[in-house]
Amino acid sequence: MLRLPAGPHAPIATGNCRSPQRRDPARRALRAVTLAASVLIGACGHGPAGAPGGFQQPVTVVTLKAQPVTLTRDLPGRTTAFLVADVRPQATGIVKARLFREGAAVKAGQPLYQLDDALYRAQFQNSEAALAKAEAALEVARLAAKRASELVKTHAISAQDHDNAVAAERQAAAEAEAARAALETSRVNLAYTRITAPISGRIGKSMVTPGALVVANQSAPLAVIQQLDPMYVEVSQASSEWLRLKEEIDAGRLRAGGAGTRVGVLLEDGRRYAQDGRLEFADVTVDTGTGSFALRAIVPNPNDTLLPGMYVRAILNEGVRNDGLLVPQVAVARDPKGGATALVVGAGNKVEQRAVTVSRTVADQWLVEAGLRAGDRVIVEGVLKVHPGDVVRPVEAAAPAAAAAAAATAAPAH
Repeated sequence: MLRLPAGPHAPIATGNCRSPQRRDPARRALRAVTLAASVLIGACGHGPAGAPGGFQQPVTVVTLKAQPVTLTRDLPGRTTAFLVADVRPQATGIVKARLFREGAAVKAGQPLYQLDDALYRAQFQNSEAALAKAEAALEVARLAAKRASELVKTHAISAQDHDNAVAAERQAAAEAEAARAALETSRVNLAYTRITAPISGRIGKSMVTPGALVVANQSAPLAVIQQLDPMYVEVSQASSEWLRLKEEIDAGRLRAGGAGTRVGVLLEDGRRYAQDGRLEFADVTVDTGTGSFALRAIVPNPNDTLLPGMYVRAILNEGVRNDGLLVPQVAVARDPKGGATALVVGAGNKVEQRAVTVSRTVADQWLVEAGLRAGDRVIVEGVLKVHPGDVVRPVEAAAPAAAAAAAATAAPAH
């Protein structure tokens, strides 16, 4: 093997061997990176979030406050007309003319149909003549009774003749009254040949045409008139819900609304009807087949938006809970068994998990029945980044306008 001379002037070996001068910069760079990583890890704290001297995860919290909450119930129902009247004939005859436009608004007393009145007019004229005859006979009897009263004083006639004259006068007066009543009957029957609207409202289609024969008091109506302003909204409520509400009212947890309370209406397309109504009637009998009882609200309908038979949902105010507690829905989670839980920042800013009971929704909030109390700080943002036992840095969320309202509206959870 060839040996190269050693010394300061010995030649440098070439080939695959690397010189120390070329390795030193790489080693120095590696050591610098390792040192920087060590410093960074040491500064941030190595270990779980919230360890002593470590990084504290910021979370957004909402501090719960008790406030009055109006409890509502969303019930399905149907609209019905405020007044409904079937137009039926009270006289028999042939329809000569229809005097209204189908689907139009009519006023009470407005003529709707004209029947052939020739026979009724003749009967009326006959009754007039009979009354005139009866009144003439009454006048004759009155004069005879008057003369008899004068003659009996002078004994020109017997008392029997006087009594007969007085009785004849009274009989003639009765016959005149009967003729007068017959004339009034004829007048009424003649008036019945012009069929008028019994109520004001909107009339539907006509069931008969000119030339049709109609019979007095027939079962089939000629048309139907419905008053559409205001309208009724009829719904039913389960008796079990009423018992639950009564228990809360008796316990003082709920202030009852009662009759006259406001009722909102949701239309078939989900839109809120522009005008609210009021609760007018609650039945006192429970339907044995359905276990529910009827409720009826009256709702203004000036623009005929509501029509009879429409499916709507009525939002009824059941009462007011003075110390209601609301929690944002985003703060409530469900466990595999369906139970509701929430993360709360407790003493020392340590995260706690609470099992909660919620019953109703209030916009984007839950009404809390158990598990939380006023003053609790519930985490609404950053829930997925923390676990029970972690120490966090809570930041209070800005209170939305809806949550800051003095009274909120609550609907049952579905």
